[in-house]
Amino acid sequence: MSDITPVLTPPNDEAKAESHLTPSAQAAQADDPATAVNPVVAPRPGDFLLTKVIATVGPASLQPGVLNQLIDEGARVFRINFSHGKTDGFAATLQAVREASRQTGVPVGVLGDISGPKIRVGQVCDGGIQLEPGQVVEFQLDPIVAQRPSGDADPVVFSTTYAGFIGDVKPGDRALIDDGAVRLLVTDRVGEGDACRVRCTVTVGGLVTSSKGINLPDSEVSAPSLTAHDERCVDWALENGVDFLALSFVRSREDVRKLRARIAAARPNQPAPPIIAKIEKPQAVDDLDAIMSEADGVMVARGDLGVEMDLAKVPIVQKRIIKLAHDYGKPVIVATQMLQSMIEAAVPTRAEVSDVANAIYDGADAVMLSGETAVGKYPVQAVHIMGWIVRVTQQELAGPEHMQATPPRKFVESRYRTAALAHGVNTVVRDVGAKLMAIWSQHGGGARYLSQNRPTIPIIAASSDPAVLRRMSLMFGVTPVLMDAPASLEAFSQQIDNLILERGWAQQGDFIVTVGGEPIGAPGVTNTLSIRTLGGVCKVE
Repeated sequence: MSDITPVLTPPNDEAKAESHLTPSAQAAQADDPATAVNPVVAPRPGDFLLTKVIATVGPASLQPGVLNQLIDEGARVFRINFSHGKTDGFAATLQAVREASRQTGVPVGVLGDISGPKIRVGQVCDGGIQLEPGQVVEFQLDPIVAQRPSGDADPVVFSTTYAGFIGDVKPGDRALIDDGAVRLLVTDRVGEGDACRVRCTVTVGGLVTSSKGINLPDSEVSAPSLTAHDERCVDWALENGVDFLALSFVRSREDVRKLRARIAAARPNQPAPPIIAKIEKPQAVDDLDAIMSEADGVMVARGDLGVEMDLAKVPIVQKRIIKLAHDYGKPVIVATQMLQSMIEAAVPTRAEVSDVANAIYDGADAVMLSGETAVGKYPVQAVHIMGWIVRVTQQELAGPEHMQATPPRKFVESRYRTAALAHGVNTVVRDVGAKLMAIWSQHGGGARYLSQNRPTIPIIAASSDPAVLRRMSLMFGVTPVLMDAPASLEAFSQQIDNLILERGWAQQGDFIVTVGGEPIGAPGVTNTLSIRTLGGVCKVE
């Protein structure tokens, strides 16, 4: 596998092709490496992607130099999937991400994705078992290596990794194997006590091999939201400063509360990593408002969601989740199969490009790549393409008809002054044609309010706390920068001017809207808005 892939540029646009290449890609393609763009004076292509790109880390992205290239192309959060591996491996991945962040000078967050109670088929004989419609299948708890039946009337007997399987399912429930590729209908229970089995009829046949996942969309699964493996992963994440935790298979707000209580017990009186509730079960969709009020953000996890509910309803549910997240002013991630074909192909399908663009149009704060960057052949290319789609779509959304964003309903109801100021900033930005907005946000609260008002220009958010900057990495439109705490708001404005000019983010004379408060850095005092030009101030009378 090559650790650098050819960069795809928009068709019929040769004049703009070079602007889509990262410094590392330009250097690789140039005869003379000295012709590479200086990253200090030329912004990275990913610097101002308003919708954030999340990349899952795996063998493909851990090749030498690849993480740096993913950051150059626009990845701002890296996902560690706790379903695969142990804490020793997670530690090496985390260290690699932190080192890539240090080398590129870009704050990036790390999202730890908690596995949750995954139900799986037990061991199956070599080659698997081909099930046919109408065939009888039984499940038992005692471990067994499932064998092909010796006669047509004999049922296939599988074991399962989930101890509550026999008690949780009931006649009429569906059991879906391998992401719904094989479908069973529970008909009855046979036997008693430890010998009890669940009998099913195959409705959609297919090949079943060892450890394939089982979904029970109609059953009230009694398994706790955190398994013993999950608890070990949470403890490791807290000890090692993982920036976000994603909770899988959330069914109700109580699942989120239990994780929050565990974090609070492990880290009393310390900042806790935000909890992202993964919406992937019908029960979570039914309890969506309560989950949204409890979690710090949500993920539209379309993989299991598409298995457990009517597939045609998934886009509708996605839009509903995004809208409700906006009402609450909380980030929402759209995930699963966004550029799935790029696991094997260097170019995505047109349908995938449309899918990503529509998620951005709907208002996703972030779009996530999974296998594309974890095990795919073209990890750098996948992030490049994702960033390109984000860039083109956000240019369209910057038009006048899209600039009147509705503020979060819960923020309006709160009548909190920082939320009101953040909403007013958008009007000022539009009226003066500001290039950027800047805020000193020591703890991240002010940046969050600006972000959730959906600005059409970038927000430069400064803090002296690296952990806060990493948590800002998921905020829509926010470019976090590390800066020593300034003495005053005026000093901050001067430092921001210098930084913007040094990095080539704007030019002398461009309008900049600055937000802050005095004393600078104190929580809850953001109450000042100024319209600046780089190199001067435009006073508002």
